Amino acid sequence: MSGKIALVTGAAGAIGRSVARRLSANGAAIIVADIDFEGAERVAAGLDGAMACAVDIRNAASVDAAVAATIERYGRLDILVNNAGVNTLAHRVTIDEFPAEEWDRITGIDLDGLYTMSRAALAPMLAAGNGGRIINIASVVGLAAMRLQSPFVAAKSGIIHLTRSMAIELGAKGILTNAIAPGSVMTALTAKLFYGDDGKFAGRTQEFLAHVPLGRPAQPEEIAETVLFLASPAASYINGQVLAVDGGWTAGYMM
Repeated sequence: MSGKIALVTGAAGAIGRSVARRLSANGAAIIVADIDFEGAERVAAGLDGAMACAVDIRNAASVDAAVAATIERYGRLDILVNNAGVNTLAHRVTIDEFPAEEWDRITGIDLDGLYTMSRAALAPMLAAGNGGRIINIASVVGLAAMRLQSPFVAAKSGIIHLTRSMAIELGAKGILTNAIAPGSVMTALTAKLFYGDDGKFAGRTQEFLAHVPLGRPAQPEEIAETVLFLASPAASYINGQVLAVDGGWTAGYMM
């Protein structure tokens, strides 16, 4: 990855931080982008040649500024990892009870924000004519729906088909677009929901893991390894694919 420039959104969080570190360890220069600028600065401080960047992917002006800062400093952009995303802790309810404002918040970040970020990042990629990689972080719930999180399911399934559409449109221009669909990953949100003493689903952890053949959640570093593969020369003929990194959860029903 030496000489490559990679922008990672949501890079102050567990998965994004691991992705930034893994790409950096393999020689890429990283733009650590997050709405939490202080968090982004902490991550960037530990990476050679990295730049922290405050970005709200819901805001086109903020996104454009992040891309402009990238080009000003590095002169190019080769890899975009659309990792930023949210779900909800408080509103695990059926769709008829789901608050409209929370629906808008989740889909606005997870799907609309991904579009806004991709559109801005593509401008310098296409102008340079050197190809590029876009890696979208979707979810297994985009492949197999789960209850009580309808906007997250809708957004992540949208990402999957958007990834395929982008691959068809951009492949001929040398830009490869793929998605990763993580299963349960040990992030702060997962820890709070399933493993905290006061977690909403703390009593159902073993029931959930019984459907995962490997019997455990992924570590953020395992998602980062998959991003590294898709960003690397080893994935030069992979385009429009969705790679589930879920311990086998979507392979079939465990009984």
